[in-house]
Amino acid sequence: MAKAAKSSKSKKTVRNLETVIIEKEDGIAWCIFNRPEKRNAMSPQLHLDMNQALDELAIDPEVNVVIITGAGKAFSAGQDIRLYFRGTTEDPAKRHKAKHASHAWRWTKLASFPKPTIAMVNGYCFGGAFTQVSACDFAIAADDAVFGLSEINWGILPGGIVSWNVVEMMTMRDAMYYACTGETFTGKQASAMRFITKSVPKAKLRAETVKLAKLLQQKSPAALRYTKEGVRAVRYMSVDQAADYLNAKSDALKYVDKERSREKGMKQFLDDKTYRPGLGHFDRSKDL
Repeated sequence: MAKAAKSSKSKKTVRNLETVIIEKEDGIAWCIFNRPEKRNAMSPQLHLDMNQALDELAIDPEVNVVIITGAGKAFSAGQDIRLYFRGTTEDPAKRHKAKHASHAWRWTKLASFPKPTIAMVNGYCFGGAFTQVSACDFAIAADDAVFGLSEINWGILPGGIVSWNVVEMMTMRDAMYYACTGETFTGKQASAMRFITKSVPKAKLRAETVKLAKLLQQKSPAALRYTKEGVRAVRYMSVDQAADYLNAKSDALKYVDKERSREKGMKQFLDDKTYRPGLGHFDRSKDL
């Protein structure tokens, strides 16, 4: 295991797990699937490594945004059919451990991660990889990235919670078509279907992803976390339930926001006249 480099605000630090690389720079952590020779297909070991990586990054004081991507030309080709499926057929304990780890990091941990998460889809994204893209708060893909639900071609269905994810993120018509035909679609098409936040030319992918990460860093961490949680939670609530939940969430935020962002924002807007939506930026660093 590589020894982490000495950290500073601008210096990159690297930590190598068996199948995952973690890079940290300027408050941004890059969590990189590192099986490029297999198009970053997800093996049981990768699931274990990603669980460990997310546990570490969730409490890392140097990290406030996490970007998930893949090494080489692929984001992830989905589950490694040989290692994840065939390799655990005769070992129920190993299958259970792999299945639990797979679901834990790709949905349970990512969907409730305390910091903003961005999926940077740099290339092939197939099958099970749709889950972590859906779980991330934001997803930016290269225009020419290739997405596909190829399970139908293996005589199986998009299992785990992949089918649930695509119906959540796409229209029913799009989800049905791509799940049943196995046909692929591009980053541009994924953006048009709203499966991802947006797509950009491949040459600009990293820069645009970093730009979003830096924008998120300007926000109050506490307000950002509570906003993320609120948006996810109220989606299937009634109006009355959502009102109660958001009022309670708003009250709780006042007690956990150590930066006193609400007071700063109101002062900058009402008194200092330095912040105007669309005209000026809220300054987190400015003291009351």
